Amino acid sequence: MENTEKLRTKFGWQSLSLRAKLVLGFTFLSAAVAGLTARGIYTNISSEIAAELRNEILEQSILVVIVAIGLGAFFGAVTGNALTEPIIRLTKGASAFASGQLDQNIEVTTQDEIGDLTKTFNNMAGELKSLINSLEQRVADRTKDLENRSRELEIANKRIQSRASQFEALAQVTQTITSIRDLQELLPIVARVISEKFGFYHVGIFLLDEVGQYAILSAANSEGGKRMLERKHRLRVGEEGIVGYATYTGKPRIAMDVGADAVFFNNPDLPDTHSEMALPLISKNIIVGALDVQSTEVGAFSDEDVQMLSLLADQVSLAIENARLFEETRRALGEAEAVSRQITRDAFNRLAVEQTLVGYQYNVTGAKPLTTPVDLTGTGGGKPRQKQTETNQVVVPIELRGEIIGTLAVQAPSANTFKKDQIDLIKAVAERVALSAENARLFEETARRAERERMVSDITGKIRSVNDPEEMIKTALEELRAALGASRVEIIPQVVKGREQS
Repeated sequence: MENTEKLRTKFGWQSLSLRAKLVLGFTFLSAAVAGLTARGIYTNISSEIAAELRNEILEQSILVVIVAIGLGAFFGAVTGNALTEPIIRLTKGASAFASGQLDQNIEVTTQDEIGDLTKTFNNMAGELKSLINSLEQRVADRTKDLENRSRELEIANKRIQSRASQFEALAQVTQTITSIRDLQELLPIVARVISEKFGFYHVGIFLLDEVGQYAILSAANSEGGKRMLERKHRLRVGEEGIVGYATYTGKPRIAMDVGADAVFFNNPDLPDTHSEMALPLISKNIIVGALDVQSTEVGAFSDEDVQMLSLLADQVSLAIENARLFEETRRALGEAEAVSRQITRDAFNRLAVEQTLVGYQYNVTGAKPLTTPVDLTGTGGGKPRQKQTETNQVVVPIELRGEIIGTLAVQAPSANTFKKDQIDLIKAVAERVALSAENARLFEETARRAERERMVSDITGKIRSVNDPEEMIKTALEELRAALGASRVEIIPQVVKGREQS
């Protein structure tokens, strides 16, 4: 052991690697065993042999270690590349898929689990691409469908708004018709409302003349139409334009600025017209005119426009008829009022002639008749009037059916002016006086008529009581003289064409 320790110290045992130590130990063990057998043959080995042996073993050990490290590194690199390259390729492919690059296909280089995973990724990418393409197509189809529906809804909304505006125009025209009776005022308003609500370039209303030979333009909204009104534009019924056609046949007519209809658009006052429609105005099955509508658009009139404008034409026809009836009624009423005023005037004039009294005067002492007229000039043309005198006076006309039949004059006891409520009271009393005077006149006239009828009945009875014609004549003359208070009554025969009549 001592020699071994010396040898270890001499050769630097601590500096040897594990493999060198094992080889050297094995050598020493072999040497020991051999030494036991050979009885210490190696005991006397010289230090030179040991040194050579050590160097040789050390060189071999170093060589073995270097070769082992190189082989390990080589095989490690080869094995690492074989294991990591498919994974790296799969990772890159998955990253590409995640970024949306679904057209890429990961190459399958192995048949192990990584290869199966790569195939699964490729299949998943293909299915995902198909799904995305399908979704994109569905989205595109749905978007297109929504766009189509949106356009349809927009068109429908425009139609609804247009129809609402048309109904509003119909309602407005109807309201205007019920509130305005004068045709000269009504027709221009109707033309303007139709143009504004329907958006038409020109709207004209034609009325037939008294003989039905011409359709005369009576209202228009456009500037050209107003110029036509100034020169009293008219069209011959059945011969000129679509207005002449509509007023002759009683049927609507639509014309375009193409083909045979182009001749209707040679109007310098309306140069922008490209479509025209005329609808007859019919009242009680009689054509009274036409509604002429013109647009700047080609083919501007739809079936809905025709229906709505036909309703408007019916309303205009009704308005024309109502206005004419109103005018006739007003004219007849005016004539009746004039006749009534004349009758009233004549009746009170006769009453004034028959009576010597011209009025009555009332004061605190009572009433007394007036036999001479009172100067009440300046009554204000039928209106109450205050006269500033020493005793303030209010003069109110007594009016019956528009005819002044008298005057009511009220004097205040002082110079104070009358208040409005006092004047209103005086006016009310004047109205009652007029009615009372009329009632009294009617009663007196009725009584006079009854007395006349009684006298006629008595005379007729006496005449019928005799059978002799001469006695009949004498009885009639005597009764007439007595009834009339006449001094003489005669019957003078007349000969008319050879016949004697009395």
